[in-house]
Amino acid sequence: MSRRTLLLVRWGIFLAACAFLYVRLAAHQSTNALWGEWRCAIAAMHWQVWAALLLFMLLNWGIEAAKWRWLVAHMQRMGIARAFAATLAGTTIGLFTPNRTGEFIGRVLFLEPEHRWQGSFATLLGSIAQFVVTIVVGGIAFIVWWKVEGASYGIAPWWAIAGSTLIAVVVAGALVLFYSPHLLREIIARVPLLRRFDRAALVLEGYSTSELSAVLGMSAARYAVFTVQYVLLLVVFAGVPWGFGMLAVPVIYLVMTLVPTMMLTDLGVRGSIAVALLVPANGSSAMVLLAAFLLWAVNLALPAMTGGLILLVARIRARP
Repeated sequence: MSRRTLLLVRWGIFLAACAFLYVRLAAHQSTNALWGEWRCAIAAMHWQVWAALLLFMLLNWGIEAAKWRWLVAHMQRMGIARAFAATLAGTTIGLFTPNRTGEFIGRVLFLEPEHRWQGSFATLLGSIAQFVVTIVVGGIAFIVWWKVEGASYGIAPWWAIAGSTLIAVVVAGALVLFYSPHLLREIIARVPLLRRFDRAALVLEGYSTSELSAVLGMSAARYAVFTVQYVLLLVVFAGVPWGFGMLAVPVIYLVMTLVPTMMLTDLGVRGSIAVALLVPANGSSAMVLLAAFLLWAVNLALPAMTGGLILLVARIRARP
């Protein structure tokens, strides 16, 4: 099967999944009442909110593209437009992989063939940076949220302590790997299946501490944009207070990061966690789900569809 045929099949599966969700949501035997409430809310949505959502989406993926361009500059220079296209293409591939881990495949296709394995390891550093930011901010938010709201949710203190300890251990390990990438290369060299990529993994040792800190800063900026975007939707549709939203959304991201999901199931997982956290605080379950759906549609589904088109028309060299 050719690359273009495979991409067409994957894109077809994605569109079929979206159509299935639409039919099920609109069907009288399922959630017609919820869908009707959604339609009314979307119809009353001001154009300024749509504009803000799209701008946040562009800023979010623009920062990610700039971060990836910065990381691969050690092996290949590229313009921001091509880096942005590569980032969206990666989103399409990540559609079918747990926690979008396959995004690097779509991205490295836009590198020269001789640099693609190196680019994969450079992309890994960017993913670790985003993971660190998500766990750190989410862990802090979880501790504050438990102190403020834990009793009303019936969370036992030992659960909170165990969760906080686990998060701290994960953060410490991720930070050590991120700021000491030579350790990551040593791990790769010792794993039999990965040993043959040891030479490409040498790129991990070419980043200084200041460069890694810049990558971490860009990851934090992207996280902030994504968080504000989600909270805006919760405020507009569900009437969730800004303060509570800014506390709950990082906890939602934390749980989603620790639970393996694929982009196609990302909506259901995010919606379920959001309902569990926000509805007891006087949020509307229908509107909380609508906010999760719009975030998924604008920030993930739309870029994935665009990335599919880019992969179909882009000029990609198959080999040197």
